[in-house]
Parts: sequence; structure tokens; C-alpha cells
Amino acid sequence: MPGAVMAEGALSFKKLLNQCENQGLESPGGIATPPVYGQLLDLCLLHNDTNNARCLWKRIPPAIKSANSELCGIWSVGQRIWERDFPGKYMTIYVHQWPQLVQPIMEALRNENGSPRKPVADSLDVSCNRFICLPEPAPVPPILNEQQLARQTDYVAFLEN
Repeated sequence: MPGAVMAEGALSFKKLLNQCENQGLESPGGIATPPVYGQLLDLCLLHNDTNNARCLWKRIPPAIKSANSELCGIWSVGQRIWERDFPGKYMTIYVHQWPQLVQPIMEALRNENGSPRKPVADSLDVSCNRFICLPEPAPVPPILNEQQLARQTDYVAFLEN
């Protein structure tokens, strides 16, 4: 079993993710090699799966983390994505020298626009006013009196606790 898997041709990242997961599961003692951990972590970030990336980071033994600066570099990119610091994400990707196994994944991650993909239904504008020639109604600003404001404050405090 090879230590890590290279993406070939059209960079089938989903297939590569499945192969790396299988290698991690089949590894002796459940501890994979650092290149496999690096690819898994990077592929989770590429697929916008930050929750699994965080769990994987916590699962990696501390000895492997401290011995491999590439893993720490990949995780620093993951931290920027988690914090929605997209300029920091691009800067972190740009600053590090990535190993050959992770380089194509990092390039794909760098070429992403950084925002979550918007569903098609949310991007459609289906207001009736576009089809019927009626003037747009004027927006009515909400006027809150102190009783309504106190009620909303109590409601928000209830939800937070």
C-alpha cells in the first residue's frame, strides 16, 4: 500500500478523498502516514467540509503534527477558512512551499472564490412586480416602542440561554 495517493489527469479530488480515507482506515493501528493526513486534511478543506477537517486535526497524533510542518501549514489554511478570513487564507496558501502531493489540491483551493456556493433557488428573482407593471410599494420602517423592544430583548435573551 503506497504512503499517499497522487491525483492524476483531471484531478478527481472526490475519488482521491475516498482513496485517502480508505488508506487511513486500513493503516496499522489506525494511524496513517503524514502525507495521507495532509491530503485528507486538504481535501476536506477543498470540499468545504471544515467540521471533518477539525475532527481529523484533533485525531492526528501530536507527534506527527509536531514533526511535519506541512500539516501545520495546511491546518493554518483551515483555521483561516473556519474564521472566514479569506484574505488570510490566500496569503497562507501563497506563503508556504507545499509538497508535491498537496500542491494540486492547494492550487484548487486557491482558485476557489472563497464564498459558499449559493443554491440556484436563492439566486432567482421571482417578484411579481417584474411581471406585472405595478409600482413597488414603499417600505414601511418598523416603529418599536419601549414595550416591544423590551419584549424582543427578553426573547433574544431567552434564545441565547
